[in-house]
Amino acid sequence: MEKPVRKPRILVAPLDWGLGHATRCIPIISELQRQGTDVWLAGESFQKELLQQEFPDLPFLPLEGYRVKYARTGIGVLLSIFRQTQKILSAIKKENKWLKKIVAEHELDAVISDNRYGLHHPDIPCVFITHQLTIKSPLGKWTEKIVQKKNYQYINQFTECWVPDVEGDNNLAGILSHPQKKTVVPVYYIGSLSRFRITNEPVKNNHLLIILSGPEPQRSILENKIIQQVAHYPSTATIVRGLPGSHSLIPSSGMIKFYNHLPAGELNKEMEQAEYIISRSGYSTVMDLVKLKKKSILIPTPGQTEQEYLADYLSKKQIAFCVQQKDFSLTASIKNASQFSYQLPSLNSGQLLEPTISRLISSLH
Repeated sequence: MEKPVRKPRILVAPLDWGLGHATRCIPIISELQRQGTDVWLAGESFQKELLQQEFPDLPFLPLEGYRVKYARTGIGVLLSIFRQTQKILSAIKKENKWLKKIVAEHELDAVISDNRYGLHHPDIPCVFITHQLTIKSPLGKWTEKIVQKKNYQYINQFTECWVPDVEGDNNLAGILSHPQKKTVVPVYYIGSLSRFRITNEPVKNNHLLIILSGPEPQRSILENKIIQQVAHYPSTATIVRGLPGSHSLIPSSGMIKFYNHLPAGELNKEMEQAEYIISRSGYSTVMDLVKLKKKSILIPTPGQTEQEYLADYLSKKQIAFCVQQKDFSLTASIKNASQFSYQLPSLNSGQLLEPTISRLISSLH
């Protein structure tokens, strides 16, 4: 009797550096399921909470994150990350050892790693997802070249690299995703990824949606600043704290509603209803904002060079109004945003992901 043909088994594992790596994996996981694969997930903490809410029936493997901690100031963030380099390198080695064991135990056919550098294996196709082929440095271009070389050494251990952006000038990540020099392994642009869809929910006048996210203590620093100011806001606001699974609650009032986390469907509705969305300039958030064509006020995390670059780039392209955290005033930001000439691009990039996944699946047979 012939052995039944099983579906290709593919592991998807996002980095634990904020929730964005997990949220942008959602359309990838959905497309993998649509194309008939057996998807397994891995991670911990908030990433696990979020993915299990979205995909409660998928197998989930415990995998430690890099657990990077931030500092309270911009320069402190840079020093803090530098001091944690050894910890990050150790986590990369540990996850590579973990993957070898998991591949043998669970007969995985492929791996899709969102920015987890250790998830490559010599015997199966392994995809690395990143929008940062260029990693910005505050110390100048010479250090960026050194960092890029090291970044590429890791990426070149994978089978291929997927970039969640489009080619050409009408892109969202600028030099981050369009470097002069590419990796040795093939680079595929898979389009802007968002788990949300346009449902034509009516916009409520002056309604704000404030989305908090990212590593501590910067998430809480911005939260405290916003809470002090939103208390005097004359209209309605919804604040999503970016803490899935957390039991610490802030009581809502009639005008201001607080949620630790919202499932994708409810957050989709909240985003569509908002006149302005206030959030970090994280790349996954940017992809969501452009998909839904929303006016935004973006506040880069101090010292996070990628977010600072994106804020500057998106501001110049008039995709988003941006302000530094130290200068943030709710009243002034809304006034300035109301006078900002938003030019949100149309990115018909959904057709790029489907053939990329189809090609990966075909390579497994």
